[in-house]
Amino acid sequence: MTDQYVTAVLDEAERVADQHDQVARSTDNPAHEYLRYAILRLLEGESDDAPADVPQIDGVTVGYGEDEAMFDSWSADVEWWETVPAQEACTRFRVFYPDEHETVPRVIVDVMGALGAWRVWTGSAAACGSYDHRERREIHFLWPEGHPVEELLPDRLQGPDAAVAPDGGQTGDVRDRMVVTEHSSQQDDLEPRTRRAVDEEMAVSLLEKGGRYEIHSASGNRYEVDVISESCTCPDWTQRTPDGGCKHMRRADHEIKQGRVPRPDGRLPSDS
Repeated sequence: MTDQYVTAVLDEAERVADQHDQVARSTDNPAHEYLRYAILRLLEGESDDAPADVPQIDGVTVGYGEDEAMFDSWSADVEWWETVPAQEACTRFRVFYPDEHETVPRVIVDVMGALGAWRVWTGSAAACGSYDHRERREIHFLWPEGHPVEELLPDRLQGPDAAVAPDGGQTGDVRDRMVVTEHSSQQDDLEPRTRRAVDEEMAVSLLEKGGRYEIHSASGNRYEVDVISESCTCPDWTQRTPDGGCKHMRRADHEIKQGRVPRPDGRLPSDS
């Protein structure tokens, strides 16, 4: 781990918080969310201010989600967890790179090391929901929530003496920040099933570029929504396939339209 990469990751997370604060509006750990989206932008070359000492490699894409949610969705199809079992409260990064590289590109290892993540798997990207896996390989890293690097970000954003609300935000309970914007349809005008989906406490994050999202419900259950194929792993969808989608599909669609989570292509509306 070198100081230059730690600084690069924190600088990018600070830019994400400043320019894309909606990324963390539906989570109780904003620092974790800002940092993992910063990693995606740095490695994919999407940062407008990427430092010159962080080399850029064409063909790198990043997917991430909670390790337990990935295990629930894919454990029957892949062998990723044979070495390291599914980890609670831990993000798994899937970093894809062209297979023309004989070894994992050093910048990937260095940037992930600066975050405090550790390598757990490397192999062909042909297995299990891989985004554009043709002629590519992937490497997986695990990164626990509450890692000390998270503590470095709030001071940058607010100053060391700023008061932080219990949920890590500025306005109390995370549900206070889950509102319909002035430019969208008013919440009272939403179809009843959609309104319930919007009202209920859920955390939504991009699981993998290509349209896969992870939904963490208030009950503690985690489900995977694919907004492109219109599917969800929840019992309501798998058993009844309700018209208009289950509440998790509706919530994912709502969060995307509100710009609170990245679009299926990994970008936020302001990146267009």
